[in-house]
Amino acid sequence: MLKPPSWGFFVIKKSSMIRNMSKHKARAALLLITIMIVGGIGNGNLVPKTRAQTDDLSDLRAEESNAKEQREDLETRLAELEREIAEQEKQVQTYQKQGTSLKSEINTLNSNIKKLNLQIKAVEITISKVNLNIIETQKQINKTENKIDLHKEALGKALQAIDESDQEGFMELLLAHEKFSDFFNAINNIALVQENLRAQLKEIVVLRGDLLSQKEELALKKEDNENLKRGQEVQKQTVSLTQKEKEKLLTTTKGKESEYQKLLQKSKETAAQIRSRIFQLLGGGELTFEKAYEYARLAEKATNVRAAFILAILNQESNFGKNVGQCKYNDIHPKTGVTVMRPSDISIFENILERLGIDKNSRSAYVSCPIVRDGSYGGAMGPAQFIPSTWKLYEKEVSRVTGSNPANPWSNADAFAATALYLKESLNSTTCKNYSNEDPSNKQLLLERCAAAQYYSGKRWYTYRWVYGEPVAQKAKRFQNDINILNG
Repeated sequence: MLKPPSWGFFVIKKSSMIRNMSKHKARAALLLITIMIVGGIGNGNLVPKTRAQTDDLSDLRAEESNAKEQREDLETRLAELEREIAEQEKQVQTYQKQGTSLKSEINTLNSNIKKLNLQIKAVEITISKVNLNIIETQKQINKTENKIDLHKEALGKALQAIDESDQEGFMELLLAHEKFSDFFNAINNIALVQENLRAQLKEIVVLRGDLLSQKEELALKKEDNENLKRGQEVQKQTVSLTQKEKEKLLTTTKGKESEYQKLLQKSKETAAQIRSRIFQLLGGGELTFEKAYEYARLAEKATNVRAAFILAILNQESNFGKNVGQCKYNDIHPKTGVTVMRPSDISIFENILERLGIDKNSRSAYVSCPIVRDGSYGGAMGPAQFIPSTWKLYEKEVSRVTGSNPANPWSNADAFAATALYLKESLNSTTCKNYSNEDPSNKQLLLERCAAAQYYSGKRWYTYRWVYGEPVAQKAKRFQNDINILNG
């Protein structure tokens, strides 16, 4: 017959239980404190702020306020410059309407020089805005990276504490508490900790997604910065060339109207000369102006986008520094360390090649290269430089216009049609219509400036109005004069 345990047993066991209870309470406290720290990172409500943290927050708010003031100042200066540019544009049009005289030509050249210099100042302000955005985006990246590091550190400690608690059995945990209510509270605390840990793990996933988006945004802003600087250099060169053109005109004519009229007749191109002129395509390759106009006219009939504007788009980017048609889509670029083409476009691109029967390793499948200095992807295809995911949106409509099935981004006819379809959407967009309403007297100019900038940079179009949109719109005017001669 078993003897009942002695009272000494209960005394010893009780002492052990108290020690275990203290240990479990300490662990539970550690777990709860850890969760408070982790939660406090996200919302700032659970952890009291130290004086240093309060000072840092005050400094951050002061920086944000200062950055806001800088942006507002830049916007005000930019708006004023744009009003001056619009006035100069009207002045140019006034002089052009006065007829082809030496005086009107000199006045036009002078106004164009003034307008270009104003545009250079506008681009300078835009560069300042982009630089401000780069600084702010980099701060956001640093902040997100710090959040991730803090979450990871706190989670590591919490997981370690849970692992240690898991080493003890259920009965030991039960005996560590004098009351069942304390035991169930401990169980609930552990369950709460585990649930909070899951929530924090999800938060880390979200933060990593934010970090990726912020880094992509930073790369785009750096690309904008470089493109604006290059565009500004082109503007300065154009000012210099226009100045030299004026000086040459005055020297050649000796300031005499009769000499100017002789020069004007001599310099006019004939229709035959215009037809045989070489037209450089933005995605590489060339054809005669006559053939290019034929493709543009076909696209114009299908979309009502004027041929001169289509030609200006497809002739512009090759002069804007794009590194076109030199890379294999799936190569790892030695300087960027990533594939030439954005990963999300690769399967779409391979499907395009398969349907067209093009060997993915052939030169026919080459695409634009990444811009190494700012970390952006390459992967644009053919004369119109569409990326695969964008081409996919238009290929059925392209087939309807040209009869190609499937549509081919490396075909000139299909590329012209795709360009016109894209421009049609931009010209009819609320964004471009609202922009054109800023100067109703120059509605078409502003519409085309906006659509051209969208063609080049999508949602970032406003940044590219002067370095890309405006040169395209002006080139469209010159092409329209050529077309008028061909059709005259």
